[in-house]
Amino acid sequence: MGKLSITRKLYWEEPYSKEFYAKVVSVEDKVVVLDQTLFYPRGGGVACDIGTLNTSRVQETTRADDKILHTIESPASLKPGDKVKGLVDWERRHRLMKMHTAGHLLSSLFYTRANCRITGNQIDVDRSRMDFNLESFDRTQIEGYVAEANELIGKDAPVKTYFLNREEALKLPDMVKLAEAAPPAEAQLRIVEIEGVDRQADGGLHVSHLKEIGQIQLLKLENKGKTNRRLYYDIQSAVG
Repeated sequence: MGKLSITRKLYWEEPYSKEFYAKVVSVEDKVVVLDQTLFYPRGGGVACDIGTLNTSRVQETTRADDKILHTIESPASLKPGDKVKGLVDWERRHRLMKMHTAGHLLSSLFYTRANCRITGNQIDVDRSRMDFNLESFDRTQIEGYVAEANELIGKDAPVKTYFLNREEALKLPDMVKLAEAAPPAEAQLRIVEIEGVDRQADGGLHVSHLKEIGQIQLLKLENKGKTNRRLYYDIQSAVG
């Protein structure tokens, strides 16, 4: 048990926090493991947080089992036991949160209105994409779902997260919107719920109210063959 280290996921507990203090657990060249972190690791198609640890720039955050790995620009002068101050690039973090919640909102509409599931996704800062298995490539239909998503944003439902027993969670209807991926094999699943609209098992970070998203902008649609469609979207601040 001595070599097992589990990084406390402060990003789940305090997604709106921008800075934190932690203790260095291990250092290997440019990779630093802390006892706790606000940095969200890349995974599930969602881009990672970047920022700084003391004066070192964090270029990438990844996950290895229960450890969160912070890759910094140059070999660390840090050593196990050192205390560090971490700063998250908040503008990037908040934008990714908006993009991710927008993706959940869209996926819930595609699922409930057209009974289609998500086959792939990439949530990023500049633009995001969703792949889904829609029978017909109907641009008007898809544009209608985006418009409906923006109407729901205007109603500003709260977004909350909580944990459920895996068995209990998977009994709930419409919990999984992915075509081929199952939730992680963990006893407790983290649930993201847009009140009255959607709930999904998800480990990512989200805004606390839909209006924070602003407006979803449909950038491009692609017909990827058979029943596979691809949608690129962006978000913009709401006017007024």
